[in-house]
Amino acid sequence: MSDFVVPFPIFVVDVGGTNARFALQPAPDVPVGEAIHFKTHDYPGLAEAAEAAVASHGQRPRSLVVCGAGPVDGRRLKLTNAPWVIDGPEAARRLGLAQGLLFNDFEAQALSLPTIPQGWARQIGPVPFEPRGPQVILGPGTGLGVGALVNAAGRHTPLASEAGHIDFGPVGEEESALWPFLERVHGRVTTESVLAGPGLARVHAARIAALGGPKVKLDPPAVVAAASANPTGEEAASLRLYWRIIARFAGDMGVAFVATGGVTLSGGVLPRILDFLDEAAFRRAFEAKAPVDDKARRMPTRLITRNDAVLVGMAAIAAAPQLYEIDYAARAWV
Repeated sequence: MSDFVVPFPIFVVDVGGTNARFALQPAPDVPVGEAIHFKTHDYPGLAEAAEAAVASHGQRPRSLVVCGAGPVDGRRLKLTNAPWVIDGPEAARRLGLAQGLLFNDFEAQALSLPTIPQGWARQIGPVPFEPRGPQVILGPGTGLGVGALVNAAGRHTPLASEAGHIDFGPVGEEESALWPFLERVHGRVTTESVLAGPGLARVHAARIAALGGPKVKLDPPAVVAAASANPTGEEAASLRLYWRIIARFAGDMGVAFVATGGVTLSGGVLPRILDFLDEAAFRRAFEAKAPVDDKARRMPTRLITRNDAVLVGMAAIAAAPQLYEIDYAARAWV
């Protein structure tokens, strides 16, 4: 579908297990507007939330470009951590749309990588970012997302994944001591159960249990608040450990995709705990990938500090779909 067109105005929409964000772009050459946030669980589905966004923005879109935190099956997506089932053609019919597209959230994050301005990200470590090969993006929110981007025949080509659901094991004495105390999710210890937002609280509770302390029932915001109040306390130590575990998983994904173009961190959790990031410790954990540690050392790392980067990236797809290797014929709603 080389003549694929997304008619404007559009809504670009990012739907997670907790929040759904809607931003309006009136025309391709106009910046994406301020996003409106809704709680996902306040609405039964995409169409109802979109109607609320129409009421708030005061303008009805002709197209939607949507990403959601779950696997995409053609034009349909079931959120992993919320009850929504997003059916693109059904949403188009109910909302009277001229067109629509649906992506996995980290497929969309990957597609957004070429559009991220330098000032929207913080470099971690000394290796500068350059467009010189595959890129990986990952981030902990309600779940854990992982995606990659490669260039094929001059077009940006995304690779979605469900890497958040692979098994995860400890490295080193400190992690080995707390691993038996980690809360299992669906009977497993996975990258998502450890590294998604709720995993931050699980790591802290398990760490305290391994030290012989009392049972801890703090949620992630409470752990962060306690750490901020006492940077030398146990909560702060747990956040520093959490960063190191994030770093070694990021290194795993970088090696898995041979991400010479770099590994980008995203998600709602990490920008809130930047005060506890030790860049040198992060890079040590990221690079400890013998016998391919020489490859990991050459991979740049950074953290996106703006939460609307994915919305701008999806708007770029709508404005210039010919630059992206997407099977529009199989995925377009109309």
